[in-house]
Formats: sequence, structure tokens, C-alpha cells
Amino acid sequence: MTKFELRKGNFRNEMTKILNYIWRGWMIILGAVLTIVLGIPVLILSIRKEHYKFAYKFIRIWCFGMFYGMGFRYELIKLSKEKIEKNRQYVFISNHTSIMDVMLPCLLMPNHPLCYVGKKELVKIPIFGTIYKRICVMVDRKSAKSRADVYRRCAERMEEGQSIVIFPEGGVPDDTSIVLDNFKDGAFILSSKHNAPIAIFTFVGLKKMFPFDNSKGFPGKVKVYFNGILEPGKSANEEKAVAYNEIKKVLENSI
Repeated sequence: MTKFELRKGNFRNEMTKILNYIWRGWMIILGAVLTIVLGIPVLILSIRKEHYKFAYKFIRIWCFGMFYGMGFRYELIKLSKEKIEKNRQYVFISNHTSIMDVMLPCLLMPNHPLCYVGKKELVKIPIFGTIYKRICVMVDRKSAKSRADVYRRCAERMEEGQSIVIFPEGGVPDDTSIVLDNFKDGAFILSSKHNAPIAIFTFVGLKKMFPFDNSKGFPGKVKVYFNGILEPGKSANEEKAVAYNEIKKVLENSI
């Protein structure tokens, strides 16, 4: 490689980083505008439990705005003929590799008002944190009491007609070479305790398209695989093993 080619490659890499930083800056602006505009109706409509389904419509608009506004789109690939019933509550699970993963369940589920189980630290984000506290079940992962109380609070949400979204890896692995991190028990204990089916999805592409490294990424099409539904009846450990293998198989075949 000549010095000119080397300099050209370095220049291209630096420009890519700069453009990515600008893109990430656009995400902050977009998120702030959407949160301020849509946050007020969400806060008002989520005061009464019976009105949450209307608040959810505004939450979905926020997710649409963030996902498509950042240049993403998705393709749904069904690996199962099973149907997600409109008037039934589910525990939705998927792998977790990017902040953009969070938008996809809302895009996919227009008829199932969703409640996310998420980390308590997000409450600190101005404005967003206030809304997040209202519409999500927060968990302090350092507190055994908080982790145990999640099941009760999720059960209450399901009784109100909401379905639950849990990323069973518990977070995004720091080691990017990990295809799929070990699953925590929460989603499967919840399913077992409350006789709720688990709907399994696999998200492919966002690990490269929108990683946590702000200097990397690119817009494009995300592949969303619907793996199928685990009906209650098995033990939590059995459900966890089946779900893990289903998602990992898709991820390994996509490499």
C-alpha cells in the first residue's frame, strides 16, 4: 500500500467518525424534540390505568420517530406460523445489542400495550426519566428487594391489560465478540408464575448498525425474526434454555 493510499484510507476513516458523531448528535436532538412534544400527552393519559392504551399510541409514535428518523427500517421474517392473539397478554423477549432494540417491540405490537422492565438508572435522564418512571417497571439491579418486587409489579401491569417486554440478557455485553449473553431468570419466572406465554424475537443487524461506540454505525434495514411462542407449562429453566437456543441459532446462522 502506497503512502497516498494509506493517507486516503485514514482520511476516509476520520470522515466516517465525524459523520457518525453528527448522526449521534441528531439522535439527541430528535429524541429531545419527540420527548417534549409527545411526553405531555403520555404523562396525562397514563395517570388513569384504563387510559394507558391511549398513551401507548403516543409511545408508539415516539418509537416510530426515533427508529425511522435515524434512518432505520425493518423486515419481519416469521420462522413460526403461530399467531400472537390480540386480547392476550404476553412476555416479549429478544436479544439486546443496541439502544435501538428498545423501539422495535413497540413498532411490532400495535395491539398490545407494552410495559418495559428497565434499569433504574434511566430515571436520571431529564424529562425522559419522568415519563420512563410512569410507564415502565424499574429495577435496581443492585437491590435484591427491587429485583424480587419486579414480579409483583409486572403482574399488576398484566392484570391491567399490558404485555411485558424483557431483554433477558439484562443489558448489552461489554465484550462485542459475545453472540448472545447468558439469560437471567426474570422473564421465565414471570411467565411460569403468571401462566403467561413468551413470544420470542431475534433482532439481527443493530449490533453493527448502531453499536454503543459513537464513532461507528450506519443506517439501514434490520432483520426481525419471529421465533415463535412458548406456551406456559414448562419450568422456568426449561423455558429459558429453549428461548436461548432459539435466539442463538438465528444469530449464529446470520453471521
